[in-house]
Amino acid sequence: MAKASPPRRGPPRTAAPSRKARAPRSLSAEEMAGQQREISVSEFFTKNRHLLGFDNPRKALLTTVREAVDNALDACEEAGILPAIDVAISRVADRGRNGNGAAAGGADAGSGALPLFEGKPADVPKPAPDEDDDDVGPRKRGVAAPPERFVVSVEDNGPGIVKEQVAKIFGKLLYGSKFHRLRQSRGAQGIGISAAGMYGQLTTGKPVRIWTRTGRKKPAHFIEMHMDLRKNAPEVTKDDTVEWEREHATGTKVEIELEAKYQKGARSVDDYLRQTALANPHVSIRYRDPEGGETVIDRAVKAPPEPSREIQPHPYGVELGMLIQMMKATSSRKLKAFLQNEFSRVSSRTAAQICAKAGLPPTAWVARIVRDEADRLHRALSEVRVQNPPTDCVSPIGADAVAKALQRERPGAFVHAETRPPSVYRGNPFVVEAGVAWGGENAPPADELATLFRFANRVPLLYQQGACAVNKAVLSCPWRNYGVDQSRGALPSGPLLVFVHVASVWVPFTSESKEAVAHYPEILKEIRLAVMGCGRELGRHLSRQRRMADAQRKKDYIAAYLPHIVEALTEILSLDEKAQKSATRNLTEILEKSRSV
Repeated sequence: MAKASPPRRGPPRTAAPSRKARAPRSLSAEEMAGQQREISVSEFFTKNRHLLGFDNPRKALLTTVREAVDNALDACEEAGILPAIDVAISRVADRGRNGNGAAAGGADAGSGALPLFEGKPADVPKPAPDEDDDDVGPRKRGVAAPPERFVVSVEDNGPGIVKEQVAKIFGKLLYGSKFHRLRQSRGAQGIGISAAGMYGQLTTGKPVRIWTRTGRKKPAHFIEMHMDLRKNAPEVTKDDTVEWEREHATGTKVEIELEAKYQKGARSVDDYLRQTALANPHVSIRYRDPEGGETVIDRAVKAPPEPSREIQPHPYGVELGMLIQMMKATSSRKLKAFLQNEFSRVSSRTAAQICAKAGLPPTAWVARIVRDEADRLHRALSEVRVQNPPTDCVSPIGADAVAKALQRERPGAFVHAETRPPSVYRGNPFVVEAGVAWGGENAPPADELATLFRFANRVPLLYQQGACAVNKAVLSCPWRNYGVDQSRGALPSGPLLVFVHVASVWVPFTSESKEAVAHYPEILKEIRLAVMGCGRELGRHLSRQRRMADAQRKKDYIAAYLPHIVEALTEILSLDEKAQKSATRNLTEILEKSRSV
């Protein structure tokens, strides 16, 4: 009988490679050239949507609301209208059962022939209760809860949009009117609202729906559209004239269906709208959340902000490549006229000094200036002294308006706000405003860290606080000098709210999602000075409170022992009842006068 072979030890043998297997064939230059093609901006952001603020479902909901509200506020302010914004978020599965959606059969729905959804909405499971305030969401057995489908509706009372421009504004990335203008505005790149529609289309396949009317006696237009991601172009599927019953004569409403996650608390839509009302005290907001709650925030200021005006580029902020492009696009023929017409704060005398510094005649033809001459001209622009650019291109909130907004946020608190004089970075004017609120209603406990509200051009910045110049400047302030506790590398602790607003014609954000301000030394310095000015006033207030508390404590102590002192004097000096009352009165007055506050 044959013996069984012992079990084999060690790793199993691998099969010998097949003789037919071949190395991949190398491509020729012609074949590789055939694979090259142009990538549209919409295709790029489709794969890199986190750059625009669509990192996760919860943040996507906030970004969509923010972009729509920012567009509405810009349109209203540019037209000189006090903004009234209506924001509604509703679950797709609930829109047929409750009445909380902006277009679930109400006046906002447009005409009766335009249903919000075609077909039966999907049965979306409700999310499990949140375990914490993490953006990842609640987890069960290591798996994140699936996002739900929501419809975001934002309506304004602005001037409306011309019909021919609607599809391009909402369906084409990098399309807008603000990128080339040097004036303060919330949006500048022409990406935000079209990116929100793109995200909704990617996650649900549903089109963006827009209602708009430009006059009381003009018809309202309804447009439904998709985005062609290969061409970065809109595809209009519906274009109708409809009856649109609403309170205001003009305005625009946009609806986007998307997959998202709704949560309350910090960095939520609720938090964003609350902070938007703080930085825009002239706005009135009505908000309906998916849970059926309604919040109305009335405007605290009845006058619209001072409109900002467009300015020309400043010589100190122009780079060489930009200078060459300006010379190609200018309508001025001579160099001196070009400098005067295309730049801010360049007078006839200053233009002559720049030409002399560059070694070029003022009558030189702009079209004939070569590369080396343009280089000398660029260096001369930074060497000749030029006045700072005008500051009417920036519209700050104002110290009084900031103080009123903080008082509404923290009723009964000590409030102080300051607006710094205008300053300049890279030729761009900017203004920093700061405010503090100490104590009051809804204030956190004294052992918790202070609350920091960051704003750029009146827009709340809710994410990337650690990477923001505002956070760095606030941390560097000497809070202990003002009587406020602060640990190393952390915000001060106590019932403190710090408000910082940066207003500029071009805010240097760290990314396209506009969530943090870059660390320019000029901006850091101005923020620090503004916050320190508020901190000094807070220090005086806290010192006054401590003196008053100390005086009251001594006064109570004296009041407790004064009857015993009078009784002892009565026994020693044999005072009658009248003299006893007189001694009590005199001692009380003397002791109270000696306690100066």
